[in-house]
Amino acid sequence: MKIAFTAKGKDLQAEVDARFGRCPFFVIYDTETKLTEVIDNQDSSQEAHGAGPKTAQKLAEYKCQVLITGNGPGGNASSVVERMKIEIFIGAADMKIENALQAYQNGDLKNF
Repeated sequence: MKIAFTAKGKDLQAEVDARFGRCPFFVIYDTETKLTEVIDNQDSSQEAHGAGPKTAQKLAEYKCQVLITGNGPGGNASSVVERMKIEIFIGAADMKIENALQAYQNGDLKNF
């Protein structure tokens, strides 16, 4: 399973970003292979409108099944993410990604 984290950096030591559409990076962790990939999302900060839905499309392209973030995506982005069958978990803002992964595995994050 692929888990996407909204991230302030590019590895498992980075903090989870509270934002979705305009977070600078996504760190994707594959629970089967234990490998990570990074999606550079910095171009979204230039978007005047629609950053969330465009960002949601990126996650779909990487075939993510779970999104872990701080506050969750806004209305339009949330509907796009849910249509793509990506489960959303919130409450991980400012945690290190490795800690947020552990919290998710322990069932300590809130389903959006």
